[in-house]
Amino acid sequence: MGLFHSNTGEHDLLRDKGQGGISLHANLILTVFALIAFGTVMVYSVVSSGNTVLWQNPYMQKHFLGVVLGLVALYAALKIPMSFWFKHSEKIFWGSALLLLLVFLPVVGHHAKGAARWVNLGFFKLQVSELVKVTVIMMAAGYAVRRQDHMHSMSRGLFPVLMKMCVPMGLLICQPDLGATVVVAASFLGVLFLGGLSWGIFISAGGVAVVGVAYMIWSTPWRLQRFFAYLHPWDADYVLGKGYQLTHSLIAIGRGEIGGVGLGQSIEKQSYLPEAHTDFIFAVIGEETGFLGTVVLLFLFYWLIRYAFEIGRQSIKLERFFPGLLAQGIGFWLGCQMCFNLGVASGSLPTKGLTLPFISYGGSAMMCGLFAIGLLLRVDYENKYLMRGGQV
Repeated sequence: MGLFHSNTGEHDLLRDKGQGGISLHANLILTVFALIAFGTVMVYSVVSSGNTVLWQNPYMQKHFLGVVLGLVALYAALKIPMSFWFKHSEKIFWGSALLLLLVFLPVVGHHAKGAARWVNLGFFKLQVSELVKVTVIMMAAGYAVRRQDHMHSMSRGLFPVLMKMCVPMGLLICQPDLGATVVVAASFLGVLFLGGLSWGIFISAGGVAVVGVAYMIWSTPWRLQRFFAYLHPWDADYVLGKGYQLTHSLIAIGRGEIGGVGLGQSIEKQSYLPEAHTDFIFAVIGEETGFLGTVVLLFLFYWLIRYAFEIGRQSIKLERFFPGLLAQGIGFWLGCQMCFNLGVASGSLPTKGLTLPFISYGGSAMMCGLFAIGLLLRVDYENKYLMRGGQV
């Protein structure tokens, strides 16, 4: 069933009107700020060793800068109508691809740990891949709406947009950033599938993507070693090498048991677990807050993703297909990245660097995540305005 053929009725729209004009809007805001507050507490818990003054800690200063910039981006997205994003989705996509090129320039680009992933803005280092995650969803949503009649065709539906995607995907691989590449590819295919891409084409494209990722792992020795370390992290060959990060993540989660060891009491964060404040913050959450804390976190993400899909569903019922697909695409992306992060931290997936949305330390991820929430709020605002008889 395509995007333009959803079964909608007047009864459904009237029921949505009766659910409260601002309830969905307010619930989304409360959920996001609960996640940010949860993440801020956990980041401070990890980075506060040796410097317990909140506002003097350099990590927390950068964290709060990311939140402030994110709120500015959220406000800007909330003020701009969806028609603007639909009209300029292609240009915005190519603009983000151009930024991916800038990371390789010697003056503008910033390199760290053998990777070129940041553009130096002076007061802020922008990790461009985080922005690309949003712009790819925007472009894919616009493409699916414009080419709805061809979404069941490989040659006229998937192939043209796949050629466009080769540019950012290739640049992400060259950085190198396999984690971002996988998330971008999954989000891209997910949006197209929600937009009407047939099952056969979706499965075929997904299979090609899996083969491509497998080849990149197999052809790169250090990635291959990391994969084998994921399969056997406790082996003597890996436990102090490529499997070190995963084993200490599992130790941290195991130490938390039901109620956790208490905030600030983690042992693994004390230089045992690498990247404890970014990619592996879930392990520290599990250690300090236990099973109960992780369940609370999962429920917050559940509500966030549910609200995103609910906003998208309402928009599609109002025959506003681009905003609806964009909202559901954002929900798919956030859910996908959350699953990847938790899967890596728990040993369910091979180790790869991906932040936990709104929780991990990282200004670019926070800013782009809040920008996406601003888009969701704008979609919801326009939905409610139309339900009250207005025009957008």
